[in-house]
Amino acid sequence: MPEDTYRLLIIDDDVDLSRMLSEYLTAEGIELMCASTGNQGLTLARSQEFDLIILDVMLPGLSGFDVLQQFRESGGKTPVLMLTARGDDVDRIVGLEMGADDYLPKPFNPRELLARLKAILRRTTETDENTPEIISVGELQADMRRREARVGDILLSLTNAEFVILAALMREPGEVVSRAALTRAALGRQLLPEDRSLDTHISNLRRKINSLEHAQSTIRSVRGSGYLLVATQSETE
Repeated sequence: MPEDTYRLLIIDDDVDLSRMLSEYLTAEGIELMCASTGNQGLTLARSQEFDLIILDVMLPGLSGFDVLQQFRESGGKTPVLMLTARGDDVDRIVGLEMGADDYLPKPFNPRELLARLKAILRRTTETDENTPEIISVGELQADMRRREARVGDILLSLTNAEFVILAALMREPGEVVSRAALTRAALGRQLLPEDRSLDTHISNLRRKINSLEHAQSTIRSVRGSGYLLVATQSETE
């Protein structure tokens, strides 16, 4: 298989949709494997290597949320794009909180799906040659090659989107990074009105850092501007 060929798994019980996506993405040089139930998809996700997983929320047997939760709890780090019902904001927020990297509401244009896939794959497989291999800010350390972050000796369990957001903030410690810039970096797309994806990722990331006893940094929001990484000692009550 060529080095630039990506291997994806779609877990969706809509056979016609899976067939259409298989034909469309194959023409784009992407190899796609399909599973029609949550149990089958989870087994494949755990036993084989994929560059990205497309996961529908509504599935027979295990729901998409169940699949995502069990996959993440077993150590699965593959990026996940969830397919949600249009207008169902609760599903989107829950999916992101459980470890999804991004979501796309149904029905969707295949070109929009391809754009989302390429954005996620680009940020998870490509590394800027000008970026240092290790970025350190206080007790925080981000390994850009391994795509791992630590607080001291403790490895943070981050999704790919959370890692990219943290690295972006660590590149400019103490400086506000706009929501638009963080959305482009983490999600590979423009910030859209009413889109709370970034804020959900930030909330998850902040909780994971603040839960550690020895954490000396936190993420602060600046209303109307964006977010910044600051030392906890500088925060006021």
